[in-house]
Amino acid sequence: MNLRKTATFAGWLWIATFVTSIAAYFAAYQKVLDDPTLITAASDPTSQLALGAFLEILLIIANVGTAVVFFPILRRRYEAGAIGYVGARIVECIFIAIGLIAMLTFLLMWQEGTGTNDSGETLVAVYYRCFLVGPGFFAGFGNGLLLGWLMYKTVLVPRGMSMLGLIGGPLVMVTGVLIMFDVIERGGAIQGIATIPEFFWELSLGIYLVVKGFKPSPILDGLETSAVSTV
Repeated sequence: MNLRKTATFAGWLWIATFVTSIAAYFAAYQKVLDDPTLITAASDPTSQLALGAFLEILLIIANVGTAVVFFPILRRRYEAGAIGYVGARIVECIFIAIGLIAMLTFLLMWQEGTGTNDSGETLVAVYYRCFLVGPGFFAGFGNGLLLGWLMYKTVLVPRGMSMLGLIGGPLVMVTGVLIMFDVIERGGAIQGIATIPEFFWELSLGIYLVVKGFKPSPILDGLETSAVSTV
């Protein structure tokens, strides 16, 4: 195993998750999500919604890739944790897929002229609830709590960085549950603040792996160890 190439590939996959997820929402879905009545409007939403769905397909590929690339390394010491992370990532992607299907259904109903304002609002509600459970709760559990713990134990990246995941993951999970019980507002200030540690954990992980690679760690013993980070 070429560890430097593996780390770089994993880092770019993490960066790809940011690019595709942010672009899908702000460049493709946001107009429809803000106004579900567009399902009956004259303007054609095909290019935006099809682009968003395509970007989210790429997001699913990148998401699963981040777990699969780490798996051969993490399973050497923490097999259950490595399997758990792959499983959490897959569950997260299932909800992403349901959300993008809701958007493609929105598009199909517009194209066939069968959409109503009520059906548009329902499909948007399905998207938001899929986002809450998938990229919300399960991302906090998998990427934050579980991967943060695995990286903290293996020291493949600086432990201070891993602490962002250990802090941010539970915060994302708790705010997701509070939104489910209607204690706090979806998209409000509390949720926004709570996602900051998780956001910087995932972004810093991708950048660090691309720039530095893995730190020397006992879990890498016996693997090719050239060009690992010494920082």
